[in-house]
Amino acid sequence: MARLKVDGIEIEVPDHYTLLQAAEEAGAEVPRFCFHERLSIAGNCRMCLVEVKGGPPKPQASCAMSVRDLRPGPNGELPEIFTKSAMVKKAREGVMEFLLINHPLDCPICDQGGECDLQDQAMAYGVDSSRYHENKRAVEDKYIGPLVKTIMNRCIHCTRCVRFTTEVAGIAELGMIGRGEDAEITTYLERAMTSELQGNVIDLCPVGALTSKPYAFKARPWELTKTQSVDVMDAVGSSIRVDTRGREVMRIVPVINEAVNEEWISDKTRFVWDGLRTQRLDRPYVRRDGRLYPATWSEAFAAIAAAIKQTSGDRIGAIAGDLASVEEMYALKLLMQSLGSANIDCRQDGTVLDPSLGRATYIFNPTIEGIEDADALLIVGSNPRIEAAVLNARIRKRWRVGPFPIGVVGEGGELRYQYTHIGSGPESLKALLDGKHEFAEVLKTAQRPLILVGQGALARPDGRAVLGNVAKLATAVGAVSEDWNGFAVLHTAAARVGGLDLGFVPGEGGRDVAGMMGNLDVLFLLGADEIDMERIGNAFTVYIGSHGDAGAHRADVILPGAAYTEKSGTYVNTEGRVQMGNRAAFAPGDAREDWAILRALSDVLGHRLPFDSLAQLRARLYADYPHFTAIDTIAPGSAADVEALASLAGAMDSAGFASTIRDFYLTNPIARASAVMAECSALARGEIKQAAE
Repeated sequence: MARLKVDGIEIEVPDHYTLLQAAEEAGAEVPRFCFHERLSIAGNCRMCLVEVKGGPPKPQASCAMSVRDLRPGPNGELPEIFTKSAMVKKAREGVMEFLLINHPLDCPICDQGGECDLQDQAMAYGVDSSRYHENKRAVEDKYIGPLVKTIMNRCIHCTRCVRFTTEVAGIAELGMIGRGEDAEITTYLERAMTSELQGNVIDLCPVGALTSKPYAFKARPWELTKTQSVDVMDAVGSSIRVDTRGREVMRIVPVINEAVNEEWISDKTRFVWDGLRTQRLDRPYVRRDGRLYPATWSEAFAAIAAAIKQTSGDRIGAIAGDLASVEEMYALKLLMQSLGSANIDCRQDGTVLDPSLGRATYIFNPTIEGIEDADALLIVGSNPRIEAAVLNARIRKRWRVGPFPIGVVGEGGELRYQYTHIGSGPESLKALLDGKHEFAEVLKTAQRPLILVGQGALARPDGRAVLGNVAKLATAVGAVSEDWNGFAVLHTAAARVGGLDLGFVPGEGGRDVAGMMGNLDVLFLLGADEIDMERIGNAFTVYIGSHGDAGAHRADVILPGAAYTEKSGTYVNTEGRVQMGNRAAFAPGDAREDWAILRALSDVLGHRLPFDSLAQLRARLYADYPHFTAIDTIAPGSAADVEALASLAGAMDSAGFASTIRDFYLTNPIARASAVMAECSALARGEIKQAAE
């Protein structure tokens, strides 16, 4: 620890702190443009200048100078820095004057207006006039893809975007070329950026040089209603803020959550909002003579009641989709029970995870934040870069800190960090178990090894044997102990862990998704669009969902539901963290929240559900499953469950592991309805020629 004075206030801080961090610890406000807590230090904007007592007769950049560089006074006095002296004030005014020499006066048409660091700091630390009257320099705008809009005249060369893409995203797509007045930030060949995290440069840019292209000229920040919620585009459960104007979602931005997403979100999370307004289901439909016709709610319910009346409970089933909240799955489970059906499943992709084996067998036990404590990693049947881009950034963060050997059993590919490709399938997993591969020794010698298993290894016929073998390996290498559980299941669906916690899986004698195909008379699809609709057979299909996707095309009755931004719902992320999503807007037309649809339907079916409001539903839910009451906490799994899981280890197929996600941008109905996601997908597949070509 180091002791020093900041503006006369004596403080004690760790000796690795910079002067900027020390000043903030003392409550002083230090302006900055290039400094960012999660990026390396560049020291090139000079806005954070402070005066160091006894130092050179000029201000010092506080972001680039450490407290250990300070020297005590001649009589042993504490080192002292000043953030409000006349020298500092004059220096900051000079820096701001230089920054504004070339900055265009286009605040009225700039999308950063109202949220601009340069505006705020010019008001707080600048002067009211400039001594420079020369022509401003002009820089050509760059094409860097369909997501980020560039107005490079505004760029102040803080290089935050360059450092982010290189250090956090892991791909050097942006850089600075030229010197002095000719310096420019560019992608070199003016090709589109390919990172799944590129949209974060919009938040990082302290001026309006990089803004959101889909959001350009759409709204001003003071017009928007801001609602904190949770992302459902993957199973990470990133904290987000949904900004709406009236009934429309205008943009989605990240909220800082150190335990989950830090302050990053994936591009799918950020830019999927245009899919919330297209291809929406806003009224009930009933199929007659092979065609879907608009209907009233009572007509739709009557058609469902007639179909159920003609069959028995064991011929009725329900499948929950990947975006469903806990509340609606719970309501659907109660309805199925009242109809005498045990045919329920939340595992659209056919994964073998089962709540009867214990919670530790299907959650990310070490937690996302715990990745930073691991000292070795084995990835089995997963591509975290496309399955959970933000979690992959956390793996890269740990990899950059120090020795962190990573092994991959599966497809491999570009993961944004170096790794050892052990093999493509079960034979490589077996080699690790038998100690025939050198990486097995790496895992055994690690203090806290982490074994990440993805759905590519579990959503296959031999998935249970694979799961058992992975658990056996985790136990053998010491990844599961009293103080560390390194067995981590990475999910791809936001609804999956919540569904497994609820027990939304086949009951005694019930059928799973594969067993329901072609063997039922009535099938309920709760936003389930990722199954093969051709295999449903002749079952009378009821689709409850928000978008006209595959499920709606197959349905005999469509009941329009609410999207995730239009309802208050509980979700559980891949690490088992209970999270609450809040309603930011209202569903269009006659669409209603899914739990309310099921409650109204139960009345018509003669099996009234025991609640009349969301509060009553949650009261019953919390009574049955108390851990859902603890928002933003994780009910830990038992290490003994993972050890018991090892007994399922058996013979595995020879087929290699392949990620269940083939296209990062088109994984759910909302994303498939988004024109922005469609363009990104076409670019990624090489179907759109780029400017440089």
